[in-house]
Amino acid sequence: MSRHHPDSKTLSRRLLLQTTALASVSGVATTALAQDDGLGSEIELGGRTSGWVGQSPEQIADEDNPTLELVPGESYTLTWENLDGAGHNFAIEDADGEENFVETEIVSGVGETQEVEFTAEEGMAEYYCQPHPTSMRGEIELAGEGGNGDEEMEAEDESQTIIGEGPTIGLETIADGLTAPLNLQVADEEQDRQFVVDQAGQIWVLDDDGLADEPFLDVTDRMVELEGDFDERGLLGLAFHPDFEENGRFFVRYSAPPTDEVPDGWDHTFVLAEFETTDDENSQADPDSERRILEIPEPQFNHNSGAIAFGPDGCLYVATGDGGGANDVGEGHVEDWYDENEGGNGQDTAENLLGGILRIDINGEGEDGQPYAIPEDNPLVDMEGELDEYWAWGLRNPWGISFTDDGELLVADVGQALFETVNHVEAGGNYGWNVWEGTHCFSTESPDDPPEDCPAETPSDVRGGEPLRGPVIEYPHQANMGRYGDGTAQNGDTENGDDGGNGNETDADAENGNGNGNGEDTNATEDTEETSDDTGDIEQIGVSITGGYMYEGGSVSELEGTYVFGDWSRDGEGPGRLFLARPPEGWPNGETGGADGADETTDEDENGNGTDTDTENGGDDLHAPEEDAGNNTENESGPDFEPIDPEGNGESTGESDGAEADQNTYSPPNEVDLWPIEELGVESEDDVGSDGSMNHLVYGFGRDANGEMYVLSSDTPTLDGEGYVSRIVTADESTADESDTAEDDGTGDEDASTETESETDTDSNETDTETETDAAENESTANESTDA
Repeated sequence: MSRHHPDSKTLSRRLLLQTTALASVSGVATTALAQDDGLGSEIELGGRTSGWVGQSPEQIADEDNPTLELVPGESYTLTWENLDGAGHNFAIEDADGEENFVETEIVSGVGETQEVEFTAEEGMAEYYCQPHPTSMRGEIELAGEGGNGDEEMEAEDESQTIIGEGPTIGLETIADGLTAPLNLQVADEEQDRQFVVDQAGQIWVLDDDGLADEPFLDVTDRMVELEGDFDERGLLGLAFHPDFEENGRFFVRYSAPPTDEVPDGWDHTFVLAEFETTDDENSQADPDSERRILEIPEPQFNHNSGAIAFGPDGCLYVATGDGGGANDVGEGHVEDWYDENEGGNGQDTAENLLGGILRIDINGEGEDGQPYAIPEDNPLVDMEGELDEYWAWGLRNPWGISFTDDGELLVADVGQALFETVNHVEAGGNYGWNVWEGTHCFSTESPDDPPEDCPAETPSDVRGGEPLRGPVIEYPHQANMGRYGDGTAQNGDTENGDDGGNGNETDADAENGNGNGNGEDTNATEDTEETSDDTGDIEQIGVSITGGYMYEGGSVSELEGTYVFGDWSRDGEGPGRLFLARPPEGWPNGETGGADGADETTDEDENGNGTDTDTENGGDDLHAPEEDAGNNTENESGPDFEPIDPEGNGESTGESDGAEADQNTYSPPNEVDLWPIEELGVESEDDVGSDGSMNHLVYGFGRDANGEMYVLSSDTPTLDGEGYVSRIVTADESTADESDTAEDDGTGDEDASTETESETDTDSNETDTETETDAAENESTANESTDA
């Protein structure tokens, strides 16, 4: 899954301090006064990789990483119990992370307890687990210090302008015992069953009786050997032929060892293969029927994308990442037209098939026996020197693609350092990477400090000149990044620069978690000396987007007409988050939304109908780009974000560094009209979620034949954990029978055995699962290769 995940196994101090977890979806961590009001001097906690859990006194019961308010000079006895069998200890450190006041031995084994006696003293700032310092971390507040509450509320309010509070849903676990489930698909057939894709190499049939005893298909012996602690390779995609019930054909995407055509030193081979079933009932795949449709050399182990889907036109759409590493630079990354940035598979459509969406006809054959044909209306057909397979380009690491019932293609793209996005992808669209990251300019030399301007389009000699297109959904890794850090500051302003650096570091490291992976610990906001502004706490929002679907089922009315998606992990180690985004009324052909409908949208949004951007997704800061709106006619879908006038008549014209005389310049606006985002509350009767939040990392989503949606999750950011499939239901349904379902699966409803939860969590997927080591990437591009 490529998120962001550095090869290094330690998190930077700055990252640790900025990504501490708070307690719940909607707010700040609960503060427990340990000594006053007759509460006594005894504190009890439970310890698991996803976070500390308060047990006693009552004020902290069931709270994640509760804040402990201590009285200087008073003695305390803290007893904690190991809940998952992973190695944990208890430590207390100062605000700079330079001194430990308390540090115990590591304890493993479910049910083991450890008693810690200490005296509260000035300087104590946080308690944490050294093997899992990000997800298992809480604040200590010394009585008399005060002042933190207002800052926490300020940070929460700041976050709410970016991510609003959404409805609460229930998660009903219907399968467990998997490794890292990435996708759930259905075929167009009469049988009532789903197919679950596990990154470890298997496709499992799931029906009313639970998971089948044997996999439908196992390609483990054809794949590269996966790294247990973290890997973005594996079995990554599945799509059934529209006539599967008649012909038994289906297609998979997996990572194979290098073929003879792969350059020396490159990592693996991208394989798109066709299989058939063994019988008329399509009960089992025939492993000997494999026919490789497409092979692409992959220079790095990350940014593999993997999603494939049939469109309403019957063509197969194939998402490809930019080749891995970080920043779209390094070995295997070709030069492109933008001289200011090194590398550029995302902008190249002539040398390789990386960094875009491909569209092929698998019912035909090409020249010289090529096992697929090129649709005649692909945008680069007959364009000399270009690769005809491309449908769209300018993407970094698409992690989740889906078609709406109306045939619109939505593609989630994992960000490099600062921003996560979803694009409305159309034929010939260039979505900016690595000239842009989301709606912001991007620099390979300073990924965490975006330039003030950059090209708005390609030169006229590159595919005839084309505008770069922005996303319909965007959110920052931290609440202070880019335009989100200040209501008026533009991208690249110094007030964003330092904060962006900080946030970015977590981003970078977070990217290390982006892979779709999260490690959150709910609302991590921690005031650190590294923060250059005076806004107080900075909330970690996420690190690696996990694409979903437009909800088109009928069971959960609160989700109707929304795009449901998530983030792999809040901080690259711990739990992920579930979101929804509300498209403007009439999307994709209406008059509201996006830069094109700026005026109308602003008015309507003020009516609170959810189509304005002045709601949760950035507050008043996120509206259409000033006066360069009004080009609705240029975009068939109308409402999508186009930051400049494609005809060159907008105010953001001129020549920037690296732009040729015939190119318009893009200066990221202060306000952009994007789909408002809300966070979904979660109710679950097992360990997948609790107290309104996810306890697992969000690896993928699925949708069945009725349009109902599923969340695919794992209790660790590694390939050593346990994966779950949960159906989204109404909150009041919240699975009373869930444990029975688990028993039927033969797996039980255990407490997400995090015993496998990598103890390398410390960075294990520092977010990128894509964590691409962005953080590391600034120091060593080679290792950043992880991206979720």
